[in-house]
Order: sequence, then structure tokens, then C-alpha cells
Amino acid sequence: MKHLSFILPLLIFCATCQAQIQFGYVSYERLLKELPEYAKAQQDLAALKAKYEGEATRSEEEFQHKFVDFLQGQKDFPQAIMQKRQAELQTLMDNGIAFRQKSQELIAQAEEELMQEAHKRLNRALLEVGVEYGYGYILNTDGNSCPYINPVVGVDVTELVRQKLGLSVAPAPENAPQAPEQPAAPQP
Repeated sequence: MKHLSFILPLLIFCATCQAQIQFGYVSYERLLKELPEYAKAQQDLAALKAKYEGEATRSEEEFQHKFVDFLQGQKDFPQAIMQKRQAELQTLMDNGIAFRQKSQELIAQAEEELMQEAHKRLNRALLEVGVEYGYGYILNTDGNSCPYINPVVGVDVTELVRQKLGLSVAPAPENAPQAPEQPAAPQP
């Protein structure tokens, strides 16, 4: 019984604390794709992919050319030359496969590095909006991770974040709370 008298007030306190917390929500990916840093990163990434693809294509064409030469001359080659050419073709094929795999890794790494600035900028804006408007947290609704959000405690802060990023001049949503007033500095 003693434990119940301790736990009950604690549960009531937790319930009242939870009821007072308001949170925001946004589609992180949608906001990210609106940033100029995102567009620049995508352009740089496309250029890098084109370079890797060009090199892979060149290697494949070299392999195909040597393979055609091998097929045309294989009946006239002595055994030692045929084995040498087969080994060259196998090496070219292995190198081509290894290059494709390595280039995919390098492209993924480059994408992460190129997107870093956009992520930092968006995360900074989310932090500023969360602090300025007093949200307990801001949820990412991408991937249907939040199929239901109670409109009494959850606020779509997309426009607030867009404004913070300088992407929009639309007024704040009607259901968004106003930023708390900062106390005025005393006048001398």
C-alpha cells in the first residue's frame, strides 16, 4: 500500500507533464530537397557518376574489343598464347567488376559528404524552430513513420522551418504557436 501512495502521485505528475508538451512534425526529405545545397550536391553527384560510368564503359569496350580479337584468332593460337589471352580477358573482366563495385562505394561516400552541408543547415533550422516555439521535439514523418498525429499537441512546422531556411515568405500556419515574447531590455 505504501508503494501505491508513492506511485500514484508520480503517475499523475507524469500525465500532466505529458499533456503540456507540444511537438512539431515535418517531412525531412521534402524540406531537404528544397534546399539549394541539395540541388548543388545532386548536380555534383551526377557529374561524378557520369565520370565513373564513362570509365566503366571505356573498360567494357576494351574488354569487348579484346574478346572479339580472341574469338577471331583462337583457332590459330598456340595453346600458350590462348591461355595468356584467356588470362588477360579474365583479368580485364575481374578489374571491370571490381571497378564497378569500388565506384559504387565511392559514389555513396561522395553523396554522404556532398549532402553533409544540407543536412547541417536543415538540422540547425529544426533546432532553432524547436527552441523558439518551445516544442518538446520535432518528428520526421517520412516513410509513414507517424500515421497519426493528434492535432491538439502536434503542429506541422514545415512552413516555420521553410521560413527559417529562407525558402518561403508564407505566413506561419494558423495552428502554430507564436514564439514566446522575449523580455525587453531595460532602457537607461
